[in-house]
Amino acid sequence: MIPPFVDATWLGEHRHEVVLADVRWYLDGRSGAAAFEAGHLPGAVFVDLDLWLAAPADPRHGRHPLPEPEVFARGMSAAGIGDDATVVAYDDAGGVMAARLVWMLRATGHDAALLDGGIGAVEARDSGPVAPVPAVFTARPWPADRLVGIDDLGAGVLVDARDRDRYAGEIEPVDPRPGHIPGARNLPARATVGSDGRLLPLAELHAQVAAAGIADRDDVIASCGSGVTACHTLLVLEALGRLPAKLYPGSYSQWSNTDRPVETGG
Repeated sequence: MIPPFVDATWLGEHRHEVVLADVRWYLDGRSGAAAFEAGHLPGAVFVDLDLWLAAPADPRHGRHPLPEPEVFARGMSAAGIGDDATVVAYDDAGGVMAARLVWMLRATGHDAALLDGGIGAVEARDSGPVAPVPAVFTARPWPADRLVGIDDLGAGVLVDARDRDRYAGEIEPVDPRPGHIPGARNLPARATVGSDGRLLPLAELHAQVAAAGIADRDDVIASCGSGVTACHTLLVLEALGRLPAKLYPGSYSQWSNTDRPVETGG
């Protein structure tokens, strides 16, 4: 399997061997599809996060529950991503959105990586809609050993990938209660990339992980607001050579809709 992050040089050398996927999505409601049509990397296809990478929002399960495998398969097929495709995904947010697609593919045994630097890593642009040639993509179940439910969070060290102000409960733009799940460590996904959208040096990432109180031997469970940016954390941990960590798909959007306690502050 290819590494979880590849750069523009790697993409240039393998461009005709991969499907390039644009997975832009915005918390403020802007349209990723409109952004794609306004300008995207040449040859890219658009993958709609809400339509194909998540089930409908539900307070009982969170804002972005994992979709049924058959739904994911239909979306991949419609995007021209087949069973044997190698996918390189990008966004304009340091990879924290496109990571959802990459993790879903890697978790089910497909070759996929994030484009380090995102859309800004390549200067060329195309515009307008794209009509991919459908491909055959076989539905596979989500691997149970890579997922954790709300009642099993004590099985490892819980990491919260949200920005520090949301973790601390200083702001909360979308979920019903500010704060974080008690005991969660904060490792903000956006802090693992620089201002250019590229992943920080591995030594700096190791230092961030250690500063968050995560030991090498710890079994990590990644969470965030709705199980999207947590996928970026999972890819970063993989890039650091750690054993595969687990995803809590419901994340804080599920937890905060229950009567379970929350904590605030650092």
